[in-house]
Amino acid sequence: MPSIEPTAHPVTATIDLSAIAANVRRVREISGAPRIMAVVKADGYGHGIAQAARAVLAGGADQLGVATLDEARALREAGITAPVLCWLWLPDQDIAGAVGNDVDLGVASLAHLDAVIKAGQHVGKRPRVTITVDTGMNRNGFSAINGDLSAAAPRIAQAHGEGLIDVTGAATHFSNADDPDDPSIDMQADRFRAAIAELRAEGLTLPVNHAANSAASLSRPDLVFDMIRPGLVNYGLEPIAGRSHGLVPAMTLSARIGLVKDVPAGEAVSYGRTWNTDHDTRVAVVPFGYADGMPRSLSDRCSVWCHGTRFHQIGRVCMDQFVIEVDDSVHTGDEVVIFGPGAAGNQPGAPTADELAETLGTINYEIVTMPRGRTVRRYIES
Repeated sequence: MPSIEPTAHPVTATIDLSAIAANVRRVREISGAPRIMAVVKADGYGHGIAQAARAVLAGGADQLGVATLDEARALREAGITAPVLCWLWLPDQDIAGAVGNDVDLGVASLAHLDAVIKAGQHVGKRPRVTITVDTGMNRNGFSAINGDLSAAAPRIAQAHGEGLIDVTGAATHFSNADDPDDPSIDMQADRFRAAIAELRAEGLTLPVNHAANSAASLSRPDLVFDMIRPGLVNYGLEPIAGRSHGLVPAMTLSARIGLVKDVPAGEAVSYGRTWNTDHDTRVAVVPFGYADGMPRSLSDRCSVWCHGTRFHQIGRVCMDQFVIEVDDSVHTGDEVVIFGPGAAGNQPGAPTADELAETLGTINYEIVTMPRGRTVRRYIES
């Protein structure tokens, strides 16, 4: 990653699109997958859905995955014509636009099936659908264990045979692939194979089936099926704690210091007066608060990076800002890194999304989707 110059904006999420493309190529190299559906849901995991989509396609992704109809529509409105699968929608939503825009749809119940058929008839197109199979997540999809899929399979096959839908394949989702030794992975894979066989016994060919998320794509090449479905790894973050696969985090979240001031000994900093100076102290105001995605629960538990040095955050995080303790090297307008690529980029010693996730007791997925509000995105090519 190149050196990132400060911007005029108070808070900036700098996204390295070249890193995203390189990460996709790296995942294909490791997994050996014949096809990749790169997931760009949740606004491209906080990186910008259209920009992330173009970057993963530049890296060789064959198609895109999104959760909602709005996300699929955003891709089409951005002029992206690559195949898109949308899997989280309600049967009473208006899906005619999605079918008309050649968006593939996940079918998770007979109500979803009926809605897709109706939409296809309305727009005069044969909808492309993926049958979503619940193999143990007990979340979305036809259940493979309570009889739902078995009961629905004849109707699905009939609709396909009558030309009302085009069933392109089946999909499932692993519940614990980030623990590669968990026996549930093989259990779910076996259930998925059985589900595919059951659907094929009804006459469906199911040419493209997929199960592997980011973690399984990196750790279980035997479970790539016909396509993998990576998400987090596209953005350079590791889905399995303690492992490294040569990925480069694409996002650097930084802010420019709004004010530097001296605080005498015996004073308190920020709301609640929870942090007090025991000596004359220099502090700086960082204009990034919980309205922008800085968790209040990080209060007095994190640090930022400036001029190659870590500076501790002090007092409570506010709606619009937080305070750090600094030294004479820091001045108004200087840029601080809240999280970035760390040693994988040009910022050795800087906080990373993994570090903040560990502090908060959460996962790095949540950290990169955290910036919002007044945060401005900037895109670079390294």
